[in-house]
Amino acid sequence: MTISEAQLEIRTRFVGGFYGQFVSGILWLISAGLAVWRGPRASIIMLVVGGFFIFPATELLIRSIGERAPVSSANALRSLGMQIAFVLPLSMPLLLPVGLYRLNWFYPAMMILLGAHYLPFVFLYGMRMFAVLAALLVGGGTLIAMYFSASFSIGAWYTGTILLAFAELGRMIVNHEHRANAHAA
Repeated sequence: MTISEAQLEIRTRFVGGFYGQFVSGILWLISAGLAVWRGPRASIIMLVVGGFFIFPATELLIRSIGERAPVSSANALRSLGMQIAFVLPLSMPLLLPVGLYRLNWFYPAMMILLGAHYLPFVFLYGMRMFAVLAALLVGGGTLIAMYFSASFSIGAWYTGTILLAFAELGRMIVNHEHRANAHAA
């Protein structure tokens, strides 16, 4: 299996990242709502604990749709996907000193970590849109921390919205690719 074939299989299975970003975007928006209506503690717990269930929820959604074949054992990128999945939770201890120093930097710091986490998706999926997503998250997190940190929840609202927009963009790209391949065949 070539790299481009492996990327196509990943892209097809996960619909250009649609399901994972959809689950993640909803989680961020729920966390943002909790930040506004319940406070920082509930919102942080929701995001951190809920984050551990993003991949299982993504798999559940994909399997419930039932039209996507699993990633084959011959796909070498399968291991890369698993390694990328552990980058974010292993980076999250950095949020402890950030949150203790300035609580309103929690979401911006998490955005920066999430953006860095998305950068290897460019290669995993073979989709440059993930570089743009990474830049919007890292840049947005940096700008919010520097200029808009008076609001605790703004980073969560921004991130949830961006993730949902890129979920749909990924799905549109993959659907367009499938239509183009169908017409070529």
